[in-house]
Amino acid sequence: MSFTLAIVGRPNVGKSTLFNRLVGKRLALVDDQPGVTRDLREGAGRLGDLRFVVIDSAGLEMVEDDSLQGRMRRLTERAVDEADVCLFVIDARVGVTAADEYFAEILRRRAKHVILAANKAEGRAGEAGAMEAYALGLGEPLRISAEHGEGMDDLYRELVPLAEVFEAQNVQQAPETDIAVSDDEDDDESWRPSAAKPLQVAVIGRPNAGKSTLINKILGEDRLLTGPEAGITRDSISVSTDFMGTPIRIFDTAGMRKRARVTDKLEKLSVSDGLRAVRFAEVVVVLLDVGIPFEQQDLRIADFAETEGRAVVIAANKWDLEEDKPQKLNELREAFERLLPQLKGAPLVTVSARTGKGLDRLHNAILKAHEVWNRRVPTARLNQWLSAMTEAHPPPAPGGRRIRLRYMTQVKTRPPAFVVMSTHTDKLPDSYARYLVNGLRVDFDMPGTPIRFTFRDQGTKNPYKDKADKINQSGALSKHKNRQKPKGS
Repeated sequence: MSFTLAIVGRPNVGKSTLFNRLVGKRLALVDDQPGVTRDLREGAGRLGDLRFVVIDSAGLEMVEDDSLQGRMRRLTERAVDEADVCLFVIDARVGVTAADEYFAEILRRRAKHVILAANKAEGRAGEAGAMEAYALGLGEPLRISAEHGEGMDDLYRELVPLAEVFEAQNVQQAPETDIAVSDDEDDDESWRPSAAKPLQVAVIGRPNAGKSTLINKILGEDRLLTGPEAGITRDSISVSTDFMGTPIRIFDTAGMRKRARVTDKLEKLSVSDGLRAVRFAEVVVVLLDVGIPFEQQDLRIADFAETEGRAVVIAANKWDLEEDKPQKLNELREAFERLLPQLKGAPLVTVSARTGKGLDRLHNAILKAHEVWNRRVPTARLNQWLSAMTEAHPPPAPGGRRIRLRYMTQVKTRPPAFVVMSTHTDKLPDSYARYLVNGLRVDFDMPGTPIRFTFRDQGTKNPYKDKADKINQSGALSKHKNRQKPKGS
């Protein structure tokens, strides 16, 4: 990635559509109503042979107070300050507005490089607006259509000379590195987080639980939009950072309400975007409001993360507001074990997103959950354990038929998945599978993580029978040849 391109402009001029066009995916939410985007969303931009970081920003509003629009504007202005190039987008069908002129003046003062683009310029409807854009004093406007992909060649030609300058600067500023890469595919440490493969963490929960505030505290800056209003976050925003020495990519998601309460089209899009973030994540932090923990929606969210096979950490936020902390902690643990038995043993930590207290506990819990999620148990140890478990508690013998558990192996990690070769698998009750899964958790230190456990029917066939038959046939053939040999030969 040679440079950073920030897309800025008034609400509803097509910034998110252009962002999706440049990253080649529908990452940003797009809707006809203005003000859909609120946070800064980053993506890997691609245009011809150019590779760059592209940032979708909230629509610039002519407000300077502490309202939601004012906070959104300050966030966008910070993106302007940090970006290498600003792509200022206007609506060619509307023409230049007073707000466009106002923000053009801001960009002239603050931005390093500005490219002006008149979007929605396809056909004759945008000709007048594109001509008006000259009056902004930002050079010749590019006539583009983000929706139809028109004008991307012109944008490419504008970016090429800038990309060459930034690439030369990056080469000069790059530190010297000497990194040895292991070619061993069986390396047990290959799953550990690194700068090249950061740990993927998603933070999910109900609205106003403090997800964005928590992530800002982890980042050490006000990177995500926060405030007292519930439901500020709409897109699933991912940000890379170093969390106490661990490279991570952390996803902030929209608050998830009960399905019956979600009637707005945009909120439905936001929730589905959050569920997609869970599927990208390795560890999911379910953030609770300690004042009203483990409501029905919290349980559904945690169960969804477990069903998707993700490592789960439960974090109770706003711990600084709690007065009787020991009593509350006991109540949380009791409710957790009772209401989420499928996550028994998963880390439960208390944090304060406002003060940052408890972030060290959260960091350790995330690493522990990730390690367990990647745990692999040798086959020899598994079969020794299986023999001891069946001896201590033999499987049932329905109808007098003895069920034999012959062999066990781990077939995958992330989450751990095990297969047991058995006879009469259709007769094995679910309770016996739970007995083995609970034993795995205790004996191999795998608390909380989802475990996939499958019985595979081997019938009554001896797996070594074919091999034994071949040996016997080989021995019989050898004896026959010896008998055929003439004496003295």
